[in-house]
Amino acid sequence: MKKLLLSALLMLCVSTFAQKQYTLQSPDKDITVTIKAGEQLTYAVTHGSTCVLTPSPIGMKLADGTMLGSKPVVKSAKTRSVNQILPSPLYKKAQIPEVYEELTLTLKGNYKVIFRAYDAGVAYRFETDFRKPIIIESETADFNFDADYRALIPYVLRRAGQEGDLISQQFYNSFENTYTDTTLSQMDPQKLAFLPLLVKLKDGKKAVITEADLEDFPGLYLRNANGKFGLSAVHAGYPKVREQGGHNNLQWMVKERENYIAKTAGKRAFPWRIITISENDKELADNDLVYLLASPNRIGDVSWIKPGKVAWDWWNWWNLYGVDFAAGINNETYKYFIDFASEYGIEYVILDEGWAVNKKADLFQVIPEIDLPELVRYGAERNVGLVLWAGYAAMDKDMEHVCQHYSEMGIKGFKVDFMDGDDQMIVDFYYRMAETAARYHLFIDFHGAYKPTGLNRTYPNVLNHEGVYGMEQERWDSKSDFVTNEVTIPFIRMLAGPMDYTQGAMRNGGKYSFTAIYTEPMSQGTRCRQLAEYVIYESPFNMLCDSPSNYIREDECTRFIASVPTTWDETIVLDGKVGEYIVIARRKDFRWYVGAITNWEERDIELDLSVLPNFGAKSGRIFRDGINANRAARDYVAEQIQVMGNKVKFHLAEGGGAVMVF
Repeated sequence: MKKLLLSALLMLCVSTFAQKQYTLQSPDKDITVTIKAGEQLTYAVTHGSTCVLTPSPIGMKLADGTMLGSKPVVKSAKTRSVNQILPSPLYKKAQIPEVYEELTLTLKGNYKVIFRAYDAGVAYRFETDFRKPIIIESETADFNFDADYRALIPYVLRRAGQEGDLISQQFYNSFENTYTDTTLSQMDPQKLAFLPLLVKLKDGKKAVITEADLEDFPGLYLRNANGKFGLSAVHAGYPKVREQGGHNNLQWMVKERENYIAKTAGKRAFPWRIITISENDKELADNDLVYLLASPNRIGDVSWIKPGKVAWDWWNWWNLYGVDFAAGINNETYKYFIDFASEYGIEYVILDEGWAVNKKADLFQVIPEIDLPELVRYGAERNVGLVLWAGYAAMDKDMEHVCQHYSEMGIKGFKVDFMDGDDQMIVDFYYRMAETAARYHLFIDFHGAYKPTGLNRTYPNVLNHEGVYGMEQERWDSKSDFVTNEVTIPFIRMLAGPMDYTQGAMRNGGKYSFTAIYTEPMSQGTRCRQLAEYVIYESPFNMLCDSPSNYIREDECTRFIASVPTTWDETIVLDGKVGEYIVIARRKDFRWYVGAITNWEERDIELDLSVLPNFGAKSGRIFRDGINANRAARDYVAEQIQVMGNKVKFHLAEGGGAVMVF
């Protein structure tokens, strides 16, 4: 009877096929992909007895009328198995098992479709083999579900004053929003969703949709325009007319788009479309598919790339006190930042927006209050490197000379900001930026950026991405629930790769005491939450957002933050539930770090640390919420914690956190 029921469920998910069909299973046999070559190429996915996707069409339409995926004729079908260990430098683990089953369909018309099944999900991509360049008019990438599931939707925040229809206006965005919990059928048809996007399946399972190896092609948005249970791909049109403008004249503003999405080489591989699948939520917070599906390292030796912490000026509004000079964007302020960083062993200081002459979009015009060679010299004497903020258009106009000039000066990297889109031109900029910077031994932190798609594997000098509704928003946003957002993004946004959340506030507000103060900002949640986020969030280039004056006053917390690594040898998610709480353990050398944060519910946590390989510690050190943390969010206790039978217990206040070192 059980076998009959399972067969019926699978038939419902994949439908009855009269045409050619092919199946592919994950190495553990839990996931089955069924590909149909009928009127349109489709695929369906099941996980055990759970339907993940019903038949979902895929294809591409070229400008010359060629329709890839339409009435496909399969010339050959080849399978292969891969089982190997992949080195992963500057990542959340030192190496990754790469284990998958692959099916390659070679089709009439000079193209292929490759499907892969991993234990953690499914991916597919197109490959074309045309002699001449091609123009892609559109892509069909549907994700059809068998029921009206709830989903966590990161809608694009449409900016006022944009040109074009309601959809095209949304292609100009910073990929920052909290998540809307709604059913698939109730998605707003006038809004685009950026990736990653989570769908809550049956049996407690989850699917997260994203993409990898996004090169020479626009990024993927999703939309539900018909009120049914499916999501369909939308892409930004190729820019036809661009003008310099936007924020401080630092952006390329698209005034008109072509009626196609990409013009590209005829012989190439296209981005991977990924559907991760989890049986329990904690699996989502330790998913490696985006990294595994990215193109391999193109820069060779990575020994020159030094991840680390960075003292940040912008969030704390250059606020210093107890000093004998006027704080601001000047040499005295940055020398103070450098002295602070040197004292605490922080590797970098960043000069954010303001060091270059405003609205000129010229990175060679430095304001008279700043003497960069002197600051570089001063920092080098104290073992502190400098990083410069740069606007998109300013960098794009003279990238080669900018990188050469500042590399020779001794600058270590750039924070590049305000791309605010992912059409093909912008995606191409990311690759040119990464490659050019690598040649001059500079690293990159992308802000105003789309989600990671594995560029940190292809160009390991790309240490970080924003593309997250991060803590910078707490300077001006008093309405959003940042605490709930912070226990949601590890399962969705962080699945795509590292994120520059910019944590580290020493002014902390509770549920009723938090308020947004632009010039003296605070964070939602407790002090220990801020400490724990240095373990929870993947961030090889990791900001300390607050003022040196505040950090010096909070010496114990600051020394702990400075001691936490930013890349790891091993990562294990111990527990968690989307939107509620998360507990992550990460190892560097011989030390395990464990971070935990919760939503606005108090929570008692008991951990079994025997799941950590070679764990034998009898005690450790913990920073935990103090007894009054619900009233005064900065209340904390730092003490020794005993490991009894490999187990530890601790309490999290509302909006709280804890962090341990063993």
